[in-house]
Amino acid sequence: MSDIEIAQKAKMKPIIALAEEKFGIPVEHMDPYGHYKAKVSLEYVNSLTDKKDGKLILVTAISPTPAGEGKTTTTVGLGDAMNGLGKKTMMCLREPSLGPCFGMKGGAAGGGYSQVVPMEDINLHFTGDFHAIGVAHNLLSAMIDNHINHGNALGIDPRRIQWKRVVDMNDRALRKITVGQGGPANGYLREDGYDIVVASEVMAILCLATSRADLKLRLGRIVIAYKADSTTPIYARDLNAQGSMAALLKDAIKPNLVQTLENNIAIIHGGPFANIAHGCNTVTATKTALKLADYAITEAGFGADLGAEKFIDIKCRMADLKPSAVVLVATVRALKFHGGVAKDELNNENLVALDTGFVNLERHLHNINNHYGLPCVICINHFTFDSDAEIALLKEKCEALGAKCVVSKHWAEGGAGAEELAQEVINIVDKREPEFTYVYDEDLPLWEKMETIASKLYGAAGITASPKVRSEIKALQEKHGKFPVCMAKTQMSFSTDPAAKGAPSGHTVEISEVRLANGAGFIVAIAGNMMTMPGLPKIPAAERIDITDDGKITGLF
Repeated sequence: MSDIEIAQKAKMKPIIALAEEKFGIPVEHMDPYGHYKAKVSLEYVNSLTDKKDGKLILVTAISPTPAGEGKTTTTVGLGDAMNGLGKKTMMCLREPSLGPCFGMKGGAAGGGYSQVVPMEDINLHFTGDFHAIGVAHNLLSAMIDNHINHGNALGIDPRRIQWKRVVDMNDRALRKITVGQGGPANGYLREDGYDIVVASEVMAILCLATSRADLKLRLGRIVIAYKADSTTPIYARDLNAQGSMAALLKDAIKPNLVQTLENNIAIIHGGPFANIAHGCNTVTATKTALKLADYAITEAGFGADLGAEKFIDIKCRMADLKPSAVVLVATVRALKFHGGVAKDELNNENLVALDTGFVNLERHLHNINNHYGLPCVICINHFTFDSDAEIALLKEKCEALGAKCVVSKHWAEGGAGAEELAQEVINIVDKREPEFTYVYDEDLPLWEKMETIASKLYGAAGITASPKVRSEIKALQEKHGKFPVCMAKTQMSFSTDPAAKGAPSGHTVEISEVRLANGAGFIVAIAGNMMTMPGLPKIPAAERIDITDDGKITGLF
C-alpha cells in the first residue's frame, strides 16, 4: 500500500482522551480541531515549568538526495519503538509546507508504518498555523505601504524596504514583482517580491518565542526598512504592528497534538526550512515534550551540516536546550547516489559506489562527534532493495570508525522494526549527562562565524563576498555581532554547488547576501545561488494529488 493508503486505514483514537491517558493533559487545556488534532493551552505549558526535563534526542541525516533518507519516518519509528519498550517518549516534528507538498515531496508526515496521522490534514492545512503566519507577515507588508501612502511620517526610504511578502507555495514568478501600479490611488510604485512562508522571519520568531510577551517583543523588533541615510533602522513597533500581528498568531503559538499509527503522541509545531531558515520545530513544542516525557525525540531539517548545526547554534543556544544524543539517518541508496550512481540505477547492488559515497556519512559523523560534541548512532533506514553485501560493507565501514550502526526496518514494520535502534539510543542517553559544544563562540565576529561553519562543517577552504556584502556584514557587526548565523545554503551538498556529491573539500563558499532577522535574533547569510522562494519542478506533485467523490484525498505520500 502507498503511504496515504496505510494512513487512511489507521485506527486512530480521539486525541483528547489519548493525550489525557498517555500524559495526563487535562481536557480543559486542549482545544480540539476535529477528533484527531488538538492544541495545548500556553497556560498548561507554563504550569510545567518546575517539572524535571527528560532526555533530548536529535534525529538528523546525511546530505539529502532524490533517493530520500527518512528523518521524519525514523523519528516516528524510533518514538514508537521506545514507547514499545516501556519508555515514556514524545516526538516533536515540524509542520509540512504546502510548497514542497505540491512540488517535489508530495507530503512530509513520515512513511510506511512509521507515520503521524491524520496524514492528509497534517500535509494540507492542518490547524491553520501557516495561514496565520502568512497573514501576520503580510499585514506588516500592507502596513508599510499604507504608511508611505499616507505621508510617510517615519521617513521610510522605499528603496530600502527589507520586508517582502510571503505565500505558502512554490511560485518562482513572484520572486520579483512591482507593487503600486495604476497611479497614486494604488499606493507608491516600487519593487517588491515574495518569499515562501517557511522563510518568513515571523515563522522563525514563532519557533523561538517562549511566551506571548516574548512573541510580541520579537515581532516589534523586526527591522522593516531604513531611512534615506541607509543606517537608521525602522522597526515594526514604529508602525505599532506587533500587537495586531501577535493577535493573528494567538492560536498558532499553541503546540499541536497528533498521534502516530501506533497511537503514540507527537507534537507538530512550526516549520522553517533548514536550507533557507533555521529548520527546527518550536522551542515551546520541544520544551513541552521534555516536561511531559522522559524522552523527547526531535528532528532538524535536511543534513547535519544545516538542520543540526542550526539546532545546536541557534535553537539550543537561545533556549538553553541540552541534547543527549544524535541519530544520523542514511540509506544505502542515498550513499550510492553520493558515490555517483544515477537515480534510476540505485536499486542495483553497487559496492564500489557505496564505498565512494560513504565519505558523506563519514564527514557528518565527524562533525557530530567532534564539532557538536555529541554521541551518535547511525541509523540505516532499510529499503527492500538493499543487498546483504551492501549492508555488510556499510556496517564494516561504520565499525571501523568506532560508530554504532543499526539497520532499522521501521518503514516496513513500524516501532517493532526500530527496537534495536531504540535500545542503542537508550543505552547512550541513560548513561550520559547532556554535554555538547557549540560550533562557534558567540563572541566571534560574524565573518569568522560564517568562516568557521564553512571550514569546520563544509570542508571549505574559506569564504568570500563582494565588497558590498562585506560592508553590510561590517555594519551588522557593530550592533548585532553576538547574533548567531543562519546559513542559507543548498541542502544537496557540503558546497554551494548542489551537483557536488560526496564530501567536497577545498571549495570557497561565497556569501552572496546577508539579512538581519532582528526579531528572531540571528543573521541570515545566503551562500551561493540560494532562493528564498522555490519554484515547482517540471512535473509537480500537484499533478497527482486529487480527491475522490466521497471526499478521500489521494496522491499524497
